[in-house]
Amino acid sequence: MRILAVDVGTGTQDVLLFDTERGVENCFRLVMPSPTVRVAELVREATTAGDDILLTGVTMGGGPCHWAVNDHLDAGYRAYATPYAARTFNDVLEEVEAMGVTIISEDEAAGMTGVRHGVRHGVQHIELRDFYLDEIRDALRVFDVSLGVEAYAVAVFDHGNAPPGYSDRAFRFDYLRERLGSELGLAEFAFWAGEIPQRFTRLQAVADSVAAPDGDTPLLVMDTGPAAVLGTLEDARVAQEEPVIIANIGNFHTLAFHLAAGNGTQNPRPDIAGVPDIAGVFEHHTGELTPAELAAYLRKLAAGELTNDEVFDDMGHGALVRFKPARTPKMFAVTGPRRNMIRETDLPVYLAVPHGDMMLAGCFGLVRAYAGKRPEHREEIEAALAGTKEVALW
Repeated sequence: MRILAVDVGTGTQDVLLFDTERGVENCFRLVMPSPTVRVAELVREATTAGDDILLTGVTMGGGPCHWAVNDHLDAGYRAYATPYAARTFNDVLEEVEAMGVTIISEDEAAGMTGVRHGVRHGVQHIELRDFYLDEIRDALRVFDVSLGVEAYAVAVFDHGNAPPGYSDRAFRFDYLRERLGSELGLAEFAFWAGEIPQRFTRLQAVADSVAAPDGDTPLLVMDTGPAAVLGTLEDARVAQEEPVIIANIGNFHTLAFHLAAGNGTQNPRPDIAGVPDIAGVFEHHTGELTPAELAAYLRKLAAGELTNDEVFDDMGHGALVRFKPARTPKMFAVTGPRRNMIRETDLPVYLAVPHGDMMLAGCFGLVRAYAGKRPEHREEIEAALAGTKEVALW
């Protein structure tokens, strides 16, 4: 069983070619610049060259590419975008136009691609998408590795398209709250391509970008935060702890779960007896937190005393305590590209290394979620993850 798992973050895209016949340690992997970083570089190159830009493709993650487009516009150059690509910056196209971006049709974009515009400068065509399937295939081919997978699994962060007048932060956390009643636990944050809720425009864009070149291969999409937390449970020390706090400290967002035996039926690791339920959760913007503030939130989450209002009023997304465990966690396991910020505090943290590779926590979570949602492959995948399946080195 081979699965291409790709965790798309703000700084990097982390790639795992999971193969049950090779064993986890011998599976091929890449850590490369994220799509938004790559697009930002292309936009900056156009600005330096004095060219306008034409953005086509699908909705993708913002951040660096959004800032680069703003800088391009501030420098006096033009930015054109098709509607699907323009929603990268805001789901409301009127807001994108207010940035200074000119929205054009797909037909107009096709006529503009590769031609000169105006007298002083040309138009640089930049395609937007989160899933670089062709590029990953080409990178592997250089080393004579055939992609040849039976499934794709991709994680991206999706705020969701909030209705007018509805806070993006509240809309996002309402979704987290809704998913916590499932028997699949953290795997409930994963969807097959055909079942993506309408609210998730970025997840749908990933599905659309896969459908054109390879629509016959199953695709699982998942939120990056829960994927990283689920993958952190692949660390043997973390898996043995109950209760435990697991925090994914990302470049933009911090998501933490309190896992403890309690009054629910959730089980983020169905294959291991006694794995705890989700007792609580909170999500915040990493850039809004000092190390001391983050440590204080994690302590309150561990104590079952964190409230939604204090996180939301602090510009975070929200918090939920489902039940108060009988015991307080002894382990605060952390993962994510900003994990070192918590080391500056006196909080006793454990830097999780699932299968020896922190950067692939999200990919391991994707593989675990795939096993949870595909019973016919579960035993084979779990045996490979556990290291109990005989494997070949080549």
